[in-house]
Amino acid sequence: MNVKQLFDLTGKVVLVSGGAGNYGKCIAEGLAEAGATVIIASRNLEKLEEVAAGFRGQGLDVHALQVDQGDHASVLELSKAIIEKFGKLDGFVNNSVARPMKSFDAPIEKFAESMQINATGMMDILREMGELIARNADGGSIINISSMMGMFGPDYSNYEGTDMPKSLPPDYFFHNAGLINLTKFLAQQYAGKNIRVNCISPGGLFNNQPERFLENYTKKVPLKRMANNDDIKGLIVLLASKAGEYINGENILMDGGLNA
Repeated sequence: MNVKQLFDLTGKVVLVSGGAGNYGKCIAEGLAEAGATVIIASRNLEKLEEVAAGFRGQGLDVHALQVDQGDHASVLELSKAIIEKFGKLDGFVNNSVARPMKSFDAPIEKFAESMQINATGMMDILREMGELIARNADGGSIINISSMMGMFGPDYSNYEGTDMPKSLPPDYFFHNAGLINLTKFLAQQYAGKNIRVNCISPGGLFNNQPERFLENYTKKVPLKRMANNDDIKGLIVLLASKAGEYINGENILMDGGLNA
């Protein structure tokens, strides 16, 4: 098969949770540019509709559906809506995350709230969307978005000389680490159903951080920069397409060599 055909997603329906966020928009754009029909989903339907309309204005096939990942009934409604509106699901990019915990000493109730969405809710939506993909004779692809923070502890030296908070939320490290191993579990769980489950663990995404932070961070990166909006696109399309058909159960660290 020609390499362009291997990366072509024409005719595929792919869901991106958290599709209006910084990485979510990049991911949705890349999938749609490769020819997929993309569904973006989160709680804020108004914001999603605005993002989807912007993409459609560029000629990309992007649609918005609402879901509250922490509510099982809402997840089931999303599953039903996907089948009613699109007839199938070929791929799911599990990208949604809530951040109720702001620091190590935040109230423990915030940790519990985080787990309801980022652990229980995430397992719920993964299982339900996996079942939709399993209906396809050709199977499909699940891509989890974790973080290098799921693999390594915090580097507080990045915050030296800035007014940025020096206390990072522990739930973020906890759930991202768990998601990496859950990826491996799911790859085995779906054995024989032609569903590939992989994970991407990005490093720092440029988001107009303070100059001193950027200086501290980028001097440690061999590529001498933070990730930009395009860096995740190719990797997402690879894992969602036939080009990545024999990649399964993997966690790919995307950090510019920071942890090399």
